Amino acid sequence: MKLYEYQAKKVFKDYGINIPKSVIIEKSEALEEALSIVGTPCVVKSQVLSGGRGKAGLVKFTKTKSEAKAETKRLFEHELNIKKLLIEEAIDIQKEIYVSITVDPYLATGLLIVSAEGGIDIETLAVTQPEKIIKEPIDLRYGLMPFQASQVAYALGLPKEVTKELKKLFIKLYNAFVKYDAELIEINPLFITKDNQVVAGDGKLMIDDNSMFRHPDLEKNQADYKSEAEFDAAEEGIPFIQFDGNIGLMCAGAGLTTTVYDLIHYEGGTIANYLEFGGPHYKKAVKAMEICLKVPSKVILIVTFGTIARADVMAEGIVDAITRLKPDRPIVTCIRGTNEAEAVKILKAAGLEPLFDTEEAVRKAVQIAKGGSK
Repeated sequence: MKLYEYQAKKVFKDYGINIPKSVIIEKSEALEEALSIVGTPCVVKSQVLSGGRGKAGLVKFTKTKSEAKAETKRLFEHELNIKKLLIEEAIDIQKEIYVSITVDPYLATGLLIVSAEGGIDIETLAVTQPEKIIKEPIDLRYGLMPFQASQVAYALGLPKEVTKELKKLFIKLYNAFVKYDAELIEINPLFITKDNQVVAGDGKLMIDDNSMFRHPDLEKNQADYKSEAEFDAAEEGIPFIQFDGNIGLMCAGAGLTTTVYDLIHYEGGTIANYLEFGGPHYKKAVKAMEICLKVPSKVILIVTFGTIARADVMAEGIVDAITRLKPDRPIVTCIRGTNEAEAVKILKAAGLEPLFDTEEAVRKAVQIAKGGSK
């Protein structure tokens, strides 16, 4: 689960990390009161979960109240349907650096990542000058040790006053990382002010979905999602991504899904959505199809290869889903794996054509999406 910037910054503040003075607003009329607290100049920041907000024009520095009003109006009327804006004081910046803590899946450790060359182009820096990025492994049994925090802080070559503050910040950030079961906690940029204070200019916090039962205060409502289908999938814990194509996809496993994506594009088709129908979700056919039917598409393509996930159980679920939901578009199935023979019988009995070749199933779905026969 990704938190909005204002939520991440609340966590930072709770852990003693400096953040700019700010107010969250949900309508243009609230700007006047916000500015009475924040003052001008200020920064008007869209609260959306996509990256690259600055480059997309979703974060704007404003010098005057009239500029702030104009930007607030523009952003609330934006096609992205922005629900919240963060009105934040402008900071007198001397330098920007990058700080994050994440998980290294290969080493099974935490990983503190810091660069003195912070800001919006950190991704470019990682490719062009990777030597400027410091990476410090963290043994999760012991946590981020003070000597490690000191070592990284001093390696940045900043003034002594800043180095001391950075050491404290790294440890505070790690404590928040652990407390919130984070996959990533990031400050980019971290401002160094002209009086050598460190202030979180932005904030990102991604929490492991499996730990959300420990964070009921962070639950999202439907307004936080782009569509009803996306919200329903999140509520059910089913991995789901919505696109703008015309083939709804229920697929099992990342490897098979990637292959199906490629095949669909190779055949000239486009994907309306991806929904994970494997793993722990293979018994959720009714809910899975219900979610897919909320996405505009011309056909739903179901491709699975189950070993632990049984093909016959998937087939029974699909037939049950069709019976209950009466889908308004064709269903193409290619269900392989354990108890496959029984799955074939179930699908045939329900009037469905079981396919056994993934490429054939993809071609059929693309043909239907392009207006061909069922």
